[in-house]
Amino acid sequence: MQITSASVLAMLVAGAAMAKNDITVAMQLEPPHLDPTSAAAGAIDSVLYSNVFEGLTRFGPDGSVNPGLAKSWDISEDGLSYTFHLNEGVMFHDGTAMDAEDVKFSLDRARAEDSANAQKALFGAIASVDVVDAATVKVTLSEPNGSFLFNMAWGDAVIVAPESIENIKQMPVGTGAFKFTNWVQGDNITLEKNGAYWGEAAKLDKVTFKFISDPTAAFAAVMAEDVDVFTGFPAPENLPQFEADPRFQVIVGNTEGETILSTNNKMAPLDNVKVRKAIAHAIDRQAIIDGAMFGLGTPIGTHFAPHNPDYVDLTGNSAYDPEMAKALLAEAGFADGFKTTLKLPPPSYARRGGEIIAAQLRAVGIEAEISNLEWAQWLEQVFKGKDYGLTIVSHTEPFDIGIYARPDYYFQYDNPAFQEMNAKLSVEADPAMRSDLLAKMQRTISEDYVNGYLFQLATPTVAKAGVTGMWKDAPTQATDLTGVYWAE
Repeated sequence: MQITSASVLAMLVAGAAMAKNDITVAMQLEPPHLDPTSAAAGAIDSVLYSNVFEGLTRFGPDGSVNPGLAKSWDISEDGLSYTFHLNEGVMFHDGTAMDAEDVKFSLDRARAEDSANAQKALFGAIASVDVVDAATVKVTLSEPNGSFLFNMAWGDAVIVAPESIENIKQMPVGTGAFKFTNWVQGDNITLEKNGAYWGEAAKLDKVTFKFISDPTAAFAAVMAEDVDVFTGFPAPENLPQFEADPRFQVIVGNTEGETILSTNNKMAPLDNVKVRKAIAHAIDRQAIIDGAMFGLGTPIGTHFAPHNPDYVDLTGNSAYDPEMAKALLAEAGFADGFKTTLKLPPPSYARRGGEIIAAQLRAVGIEAEISNLEWAQWLEQVFKGKDYGLTIVSHTEPFDIGIYARPDYYFQYDNPAFQEMNAKLSVEADPAMRSDLLAKMQRTISEDYVNGYLFQLATPTVAKAGVTGMWKDAPTQATDLTGVYWAE
């Protein structure tokens, strides 16, 4: 057979056409904006964490804390000073250099009095941030904090450029392996490979995040192969169908997401612990897991991940017992029940779970009026405005029991004893002492019935068979695509 230069060219072109260097990833929630340092919406990190923005440290797929923009660090003997040594040659996507001045700006901005950072407490121990030289920054704490490097890996602690702040919510400029290119609001966000990336280059040339909120539409999009991956697939009842189809792979992992019936502890009658306890005993967790999640989820009795070695199983404190719930309501002066609101954000676990919980509460005399909110409305009314009685949400931030030490947090729990335990935990280095404190903290919020503790959220991902490198578990709110590629 004679091989001509034309046929070689044709084969090369055909090979190039077959090589897939782009990917479309669907998810249910669209970010309200694109600044991870000034909002509580996990959807922002889902798109941007590691892909576009990076911090001094970063979470690995197993939840470990690894070097990020800082290649190493020195910790003083008293635990008060962290000297970070930055990677050299790091550039922001706009072509400007990332150096110690940018680190100082980012940390000072996050901890400023007027900061809009949703996790401002992460930076509360910082007393000062000093530039030693362009590649070295020294952070001094007011007291030792054993979680400091962990805190710096959060999406709320990524490093941003001062020049980018004015337009950061629409045009994010980071240092990551991908750079932002376009946002068609209501539909998709596109990223492209950062050819000047300082670390290991991304394997994909282009990424499209597509937002599909409706579970039925999500199923149709995957089956039609309109998307390559769907993270947090919102219709778990369809997973067996995908598992039986050789075109797809189903990856089910753990998240850090404690899914709770969040309760406004300052709103009457929810400010009465007997009422909150009644609500807890009116809830059948397994019915919610089976009915809303089709069996995906691990029951919890406190705000702590079951896969954490220090987890204490306290589900017995709030076992399903509707008769006890009625008796507790009567003791609290609500023998005839009461009315409250149940404001639900878009995720399926909330919308589906809300219908089940409303029916369970109705059975003991509590009328919960359901309002289905879009994500921006939920953030405004519930998270910021605290204008709600009950809501359902999954707290997917890692190791976040410390939020119960914030009296102004949206569920408004104010317990000085818990706050003292949390403060001790921050400075305690001994593993046994930390475990003891964590057990006490878990029991305290469980026995105070601060919230209705439902289940640990699982994360089902449906992907085409050739997609390789997706994280199985979700130790943080991220769809890290920096190591994803198409298998040949």
